[in-house]
Amino acid sequence: MLQVQNLHKAFGRKVLFEDVSLTMTVGERLGLVGRNGSGKTTLFRLITGQEVPDQGVLKMARGQRVGYLSQHLSFAGGTILEEACRGLVMQEGGWQEVHRAEAALLGLGFRTSDFERSPAQLSGGFQVRLQLVQVLISEPDLLLLDEPTNYLDIVSIRWLEGLLRSWPNELLVITHDRDFMDKVTTHTMAIHRRKVRRVAGDTTKLYDLLAQEEEIHEKTRINEQRSRKHEERFINRFRYKASKARAVQSRIKKLGKREQLQELQDEATLEFQFRAAEFPGKFMLEAKDLSFGYAEGEPLLRDFNLSVKKGDRIAVVGKNGKGKTTLLNLLDGELMPVRGEVTRNPNLRVAHFGQNNIDRLRPDKTVEEEILDMFPDGNRRAARGICGVMMFEGDDALKKVVVLSGGERARVLLGKLLVSPANLLLLDEPTNHLDMESVDSLIAALGVFPGAVLMVTHNERVLHALATRLVVFDGGQVQVLEGTYADFLERVGWADEEHDSERLPKHQGRSVSKKELRRLRAEIIQERSSALRDLERPMKELESAIVADEERLKEVNEALSGATGGDNAEVLRLSREFEKLQTAVDAGFQEYTRLSTVHEERGREFDRRLQELEATASDR
Repeated sequence: MLQVQNLHKAFGRKVLFEDVSLTMTVGERLGLVGRNGSGKTTLFRLITGQEVPDQGVLKMARGQRVGYLSQHLSFAGGTILEEACRGLVMQEGGWQEVHRAEAALLGLGFRTSDFERSPAQLSGGFQVRLQLVQVLISEPDLLLLDEPTNYLDIVSIRWLEGLLRSWPNELLVITHDRDFMDKVTTHTMAIHRRKVRRVAGDTTKLYDLLAQEEEIHEKTRINEQRSRKHEERFINRFRYKASKARAVQSRIKKLGKREQLQELQDEATLEFQFRAAEFPGKFMLEAKDLSFGYAEGEPLLRDFNLSVKKGDRIAVVGKNGKGKTTLLNLLDGELMPVRGEVTRNPNLRVAHFGQNNIDRLRPDKTVEEEILDMFPDGNRRAARGICGVMMFEGDDALKKVVVLSGGERARVLLGKLLVSPANLLLLDEPTNHLDMESVDSLIAALGVFPGAVLMVTHNERVLHALATRLVVFDGGQVQVLEGTYADFLERVGWADEEHDSERLPKHQGRSVSKKELRRLRAEIIQERSSALRDLERPMKELESAIVADEERLKEVNEALSGATGGDNAEVLRLSREFEKLQTAVDAGFQEYTRLSTVHEERGREFDRRLQELEATASDR
């Protein structure tokens, strides 16, 4: 059991959190959310003793074992399988349950042919996976996972979901993947405005609570402010009147003791708005009979065909190392195919966010200078605006690239992408290093982008929200599939999961297979998408109408201000138009609020149905 009491932690003048108290019970799986830089990883480091609190106490039961995915990787030598087995308990008979280590290795993307290799031969990402295997199969009393999905592909993420849903001990997980968190946790906690709030339930329940509390805070602050002004007027009016002296002094004392609530400052969130370039045609590019491989006789692509048209939302999914990033580089012309060709429309303008593109940033340049390079007219003010949008405000915009973290460099690259006029976005894992709020902002921006989007992602929330076509790398094949990600899960599914015939517990009184569970999940997701889309359409129309009416209101108001007293008929006409517009805006806001409430309620109902379905897979 983990107990945290009155915890304070600051670095210099920056206070991360204060008066934090927390008790985790046995079997609790707690998701930790918060803005980047809010102190989530620092809390982990405090729990593991890598950092010391400024104030407060952390307690754990005597002999409690903590499992933590360390940032510093080290292996004792031997093979990959031997390293994995170091997570098992040693007894006189030797290593126990070696098959558990083998199953975990396979689940996280290793092949049986890898088992006898040396860990030193692995890429950095697979070395992290190997350490994750060690931590998982050791079954610690408290498991701490900090962004465990960052180095995993979509198939491995789904395997890890299944494992963690039935995790028997305490779990504390940080992840930017909101769907993953909601599926594996029983409770959710936010580090928010230097405090913590915790609920039994998912992220939606937590964020609804935070929004409600902030609304109450603001209303209370406004009422308190009005009350204070009333008291101050009384004091100022009767301060020198002898008959009111006692009442005045009493109110002065009460005001002195009354706490003044501070106005809440808006929290910084990435605000994505891609700069669209016009595209007069329909088809943007076409890949025909494309073949490519880095090693002779080992093609990643063979006779691959794909056409991209305006408005497409194409997701490229599959295991790591199968050619997803290579495909984007071929379509962008950074790589040349062995056979076949890519034909691009003359009006095509591409903006490409690639993981390797981060290395193209100049270490000696500042954030502002990197952004400024994208403005041919040297518009420093505009460059500073983009810096602010990407959360490099004030002096942070003057930081050198060399001192930035990987996540900060990714934000610089995204900022450069926002400036580049484009009608086709090629995005390779753009959600890595983004917090949940920023991921939602990115989804919204990509949803309204008028051009086409072709994106590599392992984030199922992004896939369900955006994808209308898929390029699937799976089972040794590359397929282009029409339809949503939910359609793919229902009709096709992942090869590794299809071969697993393990039965699941009962759903609504009957046993279901993994394939049937996948179908039921896809049905709910499809129904949710259709129901919410039917509401979103009139909401967007209302929003456009309100904006247009408010613009006209502004024009009419200016005309009224400038109208001469002699033209009574014109003043009367403008006044009537103003009243009519104001009524329309008020009615529009009222209807938009109603639709928004219905949208939220329906979304929560579908989320509840999904959670009930997922619960059937929690006790394997």
